[in-house]
Amino acid sequence: MRHFIAAASLLALAACGLNGTDRNADETSEADRTANATTESLADTMASRDGADMASDVPDIPDSEERPVMQAQVVLDRQGFGPGVIDGEMGLSTENALEGFQEANGFEVTGEMDEATTAKLDQWKSIPATRVVRIPSDWGTLEYAAIPKDAEDQAKLERLGYQTLDEKLAERFHTTVEVLKMLNPGGQPAGKAGSTTSAPEPSPSPTESATAPERPVSTFAAGQIIRVPNIGGDRIAPGAVDDPDWQQTLQSLGVGTEQPNVEKIVVSKSESTLKAYDEAGKLVALFTVSSGSSRFPLPLGNWKINGKAPNPPFTYDPRVLGNDDDSGKQQLPPGPNSPVGVVWIDLSKEHYGIHGTPDPETIGRAQSSGCVRLTNWDAARLAQMVRPGVEVEFVA
Repeated sequence: MRHFIAAASLLALAACGLNGTDRNADETSEADRTANATTESLADTMASRDGADMASDVPDIPDSEERPVMQAQVVLDRQGFGPGVIDGEMGLSTENALEGFQEANGFEVTGEMDEATTAKLDQWKSIPATRVVRIPSDWGTLEYAAIPKDAEDQAKLERLGYQTLDEKLAERFHTTVEVLKMLNPGGQPAGKAGSTTSAPEPSPSPTESATAPERPVSTFAAGQIIRVPNIGGDRIAPGAVDDPDWQQTLQSLGVGTEQPNVEKIVVSKSESTLKAYDEAGKLVALFTVSSGSSRFPLPLGNWKINGKAPNPPFTYDPRVLGNDDDSGKQQLPPGPNSPVGVVWIDLSKEHYGIHGTPDPETIGRAQSSGCVRLTNWDAARLAQMVRPGVEVEFVA
């Protein structure tokens, strides 16, 4: 956003606890710390297990449908060509992802599942569109609360965390709550007739006190077995992340640490895309973005990345945005529901950056306040690909 503090590039965070999570550092259990220190992947218990046996407490429930579009979205997402929200529908973000995949492979760029593209994607046809997981039991102990509408009230919070378990779950699997409901009719994983869906009762939600703020109701619960999009690339290599806050953020978004190195970024206003190229000039990633508006147009030209701020605080200034708001400038806490999402990538163009968003379904469909917005999971992935000095070109 144009009104974000330039000091964000100095990584001066006003965060509290583990910024990417819904608990504080001192609330992390010994079991969690031990698991993180000994497992091959530091991702959570719902991590993809391609080619490996399922967890012993999760039943094998074949999907009731083939879901070819969702399967293609899952593969594209794993290959670095983000389809945005994984929903099983052909839309702008999926078409952009296909175009990026086609360009990277030297195919005709059509944005369609043509013969050559389908044949290439078939090498990953063994990867199913969905998988069944159990929601971690400790998710039932996390704090979820509605976020106030006014910036002045938001500024009083310690963090802008997830409002519901449903919202947290949807971001973990790069989708929406509506898609999760579709994949789990009646609260059960969509499955073929005769499949077993038996599972322990979900963990109860924390008891509300008389003075506690109202908390939105979730459809899903801790301990529940559900079907989710089969996103991958969520392995977090031991020792790859120095900042425990950022590691927790990556875990919560299902984003792994094994990402390509990027030397140049090109953002297209007309195509609503961000393309990332490696040292050899090969396209290695593409994400759909929202960028600029009539009031705050994308500043066309050549810039560079100054730095990165994971889980940054945010300065809300209604005068800069022209909002009819007399609350004045407010310092908002970090969190996935921050106006800049989970990360700010600072640019050499003053007050401009690349960042996440609390509204992934709006990417490519709504204007920004001048900056470049991505889904939180795509922004987190991009942040690991770049470093200070990487070239950034904004084109019409």
